[in-house]
Amino acid sequence: MNSIYDDKSLTDRLLPQHPIVIWLTGLSGAGKSTIAFALNQHLAKSGFLNLVLDGNMVRKGLNKDLGFTLADRYENIRRVAEVCRILIGNRIIAICAFISPTNEIRHCAKNIIGRENFFEIYVKTSFEICAERDTMGLYELSRIGKVIDFTGVSSPFEVPENPDLVIETDDVPVEENVGKIYEAILPLLRIS
Repeated sequence: MNSIYDDKSLTDRLLPQHPIVIWLTGLSGAGKSTIAFALNQHLAKSGFLNLVLDGNMVRKGLNKDLGFTLADRYENIRRVAEVCRILIGNRIIAICAFISPTNEIRHCAKNIIGRENFFEIYVKTSFEICAERDTMGLYELSRIGKVIDFTGVSSPFEVPENPDLVIETDDVPVEENVGKIYEAILPLLRIS
């Protein structure tokens, strides 16, 4: 036996949850991180150990050496998926908020994490609303060519092929979307 996690009965008592990765994808400004942190609080209040990883967080440390080309975005998500694999190996639920702009990039994450542990949510928000929410002015800077490789403007975003859940944030309150997500994932988190 290498760790306490090899003893299923002990682990079930210590962390009575089935860990999954909840992957939120969508344009910048869609509300991924806002929803992720609200879901984090909801899960914690319901007794589930979880944590949030988002793009800004990992680009300040783990992935600060990466830019925003498609190759760098792929590597960014590959590294995050490896971290997620470690987390779920230790029975911690991971909530990930990343643009992850292409189906290939999201498939990479899903393959590393494992399909059975990957719950993909497309945070569907209109381009106009995302641009309105942009407090740093990145959409406008990208439009005039001062920011390159900006997803949705000068770099592609591919709508997920078969997400597990689609939520819309144009005019749906955060709490309502968190409730939809919680209802969808709760059966996956319970140990049978």
